[in-house]
Amino acid sequence: MIKRKTIVHQEGMVLNKFLAHCGLGSRRQCADWVKAGWVKVNGRTVREPSVRVQDGDRVLFKGKPVRIEKKYYVLLNKTKGVITTTRDENDRPTVMDLLNWPHPERLYPVGRLDRNTTGVLLLTNDGDLAQRLLHPSGRVTKVYRATLDQPISREHLEAIAAGVPLEDGVAHVDAVALPDPGDARIVGLELHSGKNRVVRRIFEQLGYQVIKLDRTSFAGLTKRRLPPGHWRYLTSQEVNRLRRMGIKPRPKGE
Repeated sequence: MIKRKTIVHQEGMVLNKFLAHCGLGSRRQCADWVKAGWVKVNGRTVREPSVRVQDGDRVLFKGKPVRIEKKYYVLLNKTKGVITTTRDENDRPTVMDLLNWPHPERLYPVGRLDRNTTGVLLLTNDGDLAQRLLHPSGRVTKVYRATLDQPISREHLEAIAAGVPLEDGVAHVDAVALPDPGDARIVGLELHSGKNRVVRRIFEQLGYQVIKLDRTSFAGLTKRRLPPGHWRYLTSQEVNRLRRMGIKPRPKGE
């Protein structure tokens, strides 16, 4: 468990950064909410995200007091049939049901895995880090292991390596290989694309059906020694490495 204490220093913390540290969302999202008039500081509506919050200031978001939360970073080995969301209107099982989360702070998935895709999923209440990892310029690597309905041809492996045209643009991968030389139905893909359902669509475009899809790695995090349906806290070393990834840090005060 990572317990990183965030302090509002004497010179203060800019408001949108403070709200992000409260677990409400990314700095950019929080800045938009401030501009929309959803935030009050000491009873006064503030519309400028760069206003500085001091120790002892009372901050309200949509009328409710907010405070800086402890930050938690969790790695889950998601199972099949589970929705990657915090709640589901149709009462289907979600990743939060797998967590049985013991703390009052709410966690949110970093990105998504579709209902039938298994494997590595990162959850956190650090909205700023989540945005950095998901930003296209971050080029965060994901590794998948796909089991197809039929052996893949050498021609189609080369097509995937070259880039497969989809309706929303060409899907590029960083690497494609057969992890099990004796079974050409199993294909490993390494990519950083953020396109929705991109792995399944790549194979569908080439005439294959994905029988099973498992994400074995996200941003260097793997599910090694983590059974399906189980989770663990990230180590401090893993968290520090994630913070060094993603888009370049904003200038101080932004």
